[in-house]
Amino acid sequence: MKLKFQKYHGLGNDYLVYDPNRNEGKLSKQQIQKICNRNFGVGSDGILIGPIWKDNKLSVQIMNPDGSEAEKSGNGVRIFAKYLKDAGYIQKKDFILSTIGGDVHITYLNERGTRLRAFMGKVTFLSQEIPVAGTNREVINEPMEFAGNVYSVTCASIGNPHCVIWLEQISKELVCQLGPFVENAEQFPNRINLQLMQVIDRNNIRIEIYERGAGYTLASGSSSCAAACVAYRLGLADSKMTVHMPGGNLDVEIDANGNVYLTGPVASIGDIVLSSEFLEELY
Repeated sequence: MKLKFQKYHGLGNDYLVYDPNRNEGKLSKQQIQKICNRNFGVGSDGILIGPIWKDNKLSVQIMNPDGSEAEKSGNGVRIFAKYLKDAGYIQKKDFILSTIGGDVHITYLNERGTRLRAFMGKVTFLSQEIPVAGTNREVINEPMEFAGNVYSVTCASIGNPHCVIWLEQISKELVCQLGPFVENAEQFPNRINLQLMQVIDRNNIRIEIYERGAGYTLASGSSSCAAACVAYRLGLADSKMTVHMPGGNLDVEIDANGNVYLTGPVASIGDIVLSSEFLEELY
């Protein structure tokens, strides 16, 4: 038995692609945890399982490194689109990819598929749709206490949940300190992604990210969309902006109808075949 993966990254946010049509068997939660481990496994920020056809839709399953399933990932869907092109599944310039967090319209911006634009849907700030505990409301500039300090929080969903905190100064150290408290706070019944956001000017913001089920992350597409929409909603930025992250930059555009578009690069790293010794540990 062989297990083969293809590894890609989007600005340092790396994923393994597991194609069930070219491998045998399904991956369990424990197996995903072992494979994604950066010290004892291959190492990645998650595994993309597909292509899968459901109800005549081309879909992908997005797994976090802790074995939980993510509803949507901006980098993940663009990485998977690159794989579909590389593997010969897609020859068209654009197509629809289905996730449990909603359909994503992908457009290839060059022949190699290394730069892509994704229509990510619309952001909602409604508590019941994110979800956030309490009465039904928009969660805008709401005070919440984490790790003994009160922060002004705006929460949003673009198919997956995000908690954005606007600060004058942000850092990896602070997001890693706050991340576990925010992710698992009682206000968020399905856990949540955290972004610390700094506004540079009307067209540029900077974020540090702690992802639900993954931890500190160099870049995130859905986090970029959520933070950009928060900055726009709070009147801090215009509808087109560049989101700066430790791994690099992504461009986000919000149109007059509230539709969100994400543009950025992805890159192939290579094929990975698990050794017989590692397979013995997995099974």
